Amino acid sequence: MSAHTTPSAPRSLAEALRARDDASLASLLRSRPDLITPVPTDLTQLATRAGTRASVLRALERLDRFALQTAEALAVAPDPASYGTLLGLMAGDAGEAGVAAALPRAVATLREQALVWGDDERLRLVRTARELLAPTPQHPSPTGLGPTVQEATSGMSPGRIQEIVTTAGLTTTHDSVSAVAALTALFTHRGKMAALLADAPEAALEVLSRLVWGPPYGQVTPEPAAHLRWLLDRGLLLPTAPGTVVLPREVALHLRGGHAHREPEPLPPAVEPAAVHDPQVVDATAAGQAYTALATVEELLKEWDEGGPAVLRAGGLSVRDLKRTAVALDVSEPVAAFWVELAYAAGLLASDGEADERFAATPGYDEWLERPAAERWARLAEVWLTATRTPGLVGGRDAKDRTLSALGPGLDRSAASEVRHRVLTLLAGLPHGAAPTAESVLARLRWERPLRGPRTDDDLRSRLARWTLEEAELLGVTGRGALSAHGRALLGVPPAPGTAAPVESSGPGDKLPVHHHHVPAAPEPLSGPERAAAAAAAARLLAPLLPEPLDHVLLQADLTAVAPGPLQRPLADVLGVLADVESKGGATVYRFTPASVRRALDAGRTAADVHAFLAAHSRTPVPQPLAYLVDDVARRHGHLRVGAASAYVRCDDDALLNEILADRRAAALGLRRLAPTVLATRSDPAALLEGLRAMGYAPAAESAEGDVLIARAHAHRTPPRTAPEPVPDGPPAPDATLLGAAIRAIRAGDLAATAPRKPSGSRPAGGELPRTSSAETLATMQAAVLTGESVWIGYVNAEGSASQRVIAPIRVEGGFVTAYDHTADEVRTYPLHRVTGVAELAED
Repeated sequence: MSAHTTPSAPRSLAEALRARDDASLASLLRSRPDLITPVPTDLTQLATRAGTRASVLRALERLDRFALQTAEALAVAPDPASYGTLLGLMAGDAGEAGVAAALPRAVATLREQALVWGDDERLRLVRTARELLAPTPQHPSPTGLGPTVQEATSGMSPGRIQEIVTTAGLTTTHDSVSAVAALTALFTHRGKMAALLADAPEAALEVLSRLVWGPPYGQVTPEPAAHLRWLLDRGLLLPTAPGTVVLPREVALHLRGGHAHREPEPLPPAVEPAAVHDPQVVDATAAGQAYTALATVEELLKEWDEGGPAVLRAGGLSVRDLKRTAVALDVSEPVAAFWVELAYAAGLLASDGEADERFAATPGYDEWLERPAAERWARLAEVWLTATRTPGLVGGRDAKDRTLSALGPGLDRSAASEVRHRVLTLLAGLPHGAAPTAESVLARLRWERPLRGPRTDDDLRSRLARWTLEEAELLGVTGRGALSAHGRALLGVPPAPGTAAPVESSGPGDKLPVHHHHVPAAPEPLSGPERAAAAAAAARLLAPLLPEPLDHVLLQADLTAVAPGPLQRPLADVLGVLADVESKGGATVYRFTPASVRRALDAGRTAADVHAFLAAHSRTPVPQPLAYLVDDVARRHGHLRVGAASAYVRCDDDALLNEILADRRAAALGLRRLAPTVLATRSDPAALLEGLRAMGYAPAAESAEGDVLIARAHAHRTPPRTAPEPVPDGPPAPDATLLGAAIRAIRAGDLAATAPRKPSGSRPAGGELPRTSSAETLATMQAAVLTGESVWIGYVNAEGSASQRVIAPIRVEGGFVTAYDHTADEVRTYPLHRVTGVAELAED
């Protein structure tokens, strides 16, 4: 580029951007993707957008603590400031070595994100960032500094300023500007200030010590005490309003030894291991919990197989239904909310959309069940890692003081996926088997994103981090608090470096050495194909650790069956109908009861089927009490027949009907005899069946033709549903293709906007489109075709959007010009009636 377009010292952010190479621009757009939504027309527009309040605030929120402290120091430094001045504010008069070593990285980060521009002699913080970070009475700076002497004395009378100058031991000046400059020079001179403060009363020094680190404002009475009057007379405290005084910035910096911050934090706090476990134990523990996670989700969906709880009018699950779900899963309500939300995020359950809307399993659940166990877990873990729905919020209140319910609206938090990914990445930075302390993880996150929340454990990011540690353990991504091998694969990070197997530890006593200077780089978020590949790798690592499903149970004489491990799906399904689950754990205990056996017979199985099933799947002989139970229930099953009268009972044994009529429990059924073998009632058949079963009988339902109706389980499914999409935290990060295209378009647009034009009487003002008559436009185009030169045109497209372009005309005919468009980097055809005007480019 020519010297006049790129001066040695940029005069604006646009010029600074113009001097960057493509790699530097790509880095800017990657870190601030909102700048290319949509793609700017040129670098001037890019610089303008980079200085807007919303974009600057978003960029500041993504700075780490030291980079933010550097920006805060620049906001209280002169504008522009040299690197030496900034170093003095950050490292102090003593020049702290750690701060000095880390400062170049912080400045480079601010430059890369276009928050700072200029060379090391003239560093400038973009104006919007200065407005956001500079101290004001309404918005104090985190530095705790107040206004400068010049700012604090802006409304003071010239006579009062001269009095302060004289009392401070300076020579009287002829104007306020030079007086303020002399006072500023005094306050910034370390030796002279030390001499001035050496004569200060002890009480005055105590006042200064209370204000030095902020807030810098204090209250005084109309008749201040002698020590306060001493400070006021010398300008060490300056009045800002009636009864209010402020400590000038220059005085505070002298008292601080030049530090802008009380505690500069150049290095991130280390993630400290709380305990060290054998990596194999960690992986085995995580695998066991992963299997429990799969069983819990299956049990949840089995509970809702025939239609789950009703959907609230406002959406979501009622508090009562969440409690019932928690009892059914034998977990706490917050944990139940996690499993419900995870199944929903994975697309395994949804509302059925019917008039009486209920939650139910989706067709995707049946497809998920057919996959191997490791793949099913990988699907859940991948969804959990990227989802923005936050189960931890369930039971809280929204901005309108409404209760947030599971599966309801208002649970999305765009930062959730980023925090989960970052927490697991921090765990991945530890050796395999090391479990971190929650406090060190929270401290690290607060250092990395200090503006995302207050420095407390109650801000959203801290709560998300705590929930992540708990949920990762529930899901089996971690084991005993340490990241598992399949958890590392899920993140797409390489395996932990080979180390000697550490000694098993369950307490904080055995800790790994903490390396404060080692800062593992955060990996870039994975793309869709990369996430799928990482999930597949995690499934391959997990598969050998999961228990093999069994094809047998152990029948016992007390009418129970013990499953010593997970059962194959067909066996588990049949046994779940034939018996009731009595206890869970490492081994599941099933109990056979008359009701459970009758349930199997109602589902269409015969006594012979049940006997054959038990004999085929038991490693122990079928106990005689269980065989008697099956035969006894089968013998009585269907002896009574219930049909529609409204309902009736028929039985060939009239004595049995007499027994029913004589039973006082049958009074509520309203039975009456129609014939020796038939009783009728106004109750519906279902109520009659339930009533007779409650009395201890085993009736069977029959059709209008007299055939026995087999009550098979009906699996209720929703129509096809897609899983909820995560809510993005701002525009998505652009890929390499989009970045390349955007940079080419911006460069080309900038070429058109900054291309030198030949002087012309009709030359438009800066930023306006060229204006020429139709005849002049046509003549210039035709001349450019003959000479092969490029021209500058103004163009208005069909949507009415105006732009400037540099083109090299190739052909002019039929009211159109065909040209190579330098702006778009391709050959295009333009209607001449949409060209507002044309101008020749300068020869250089």
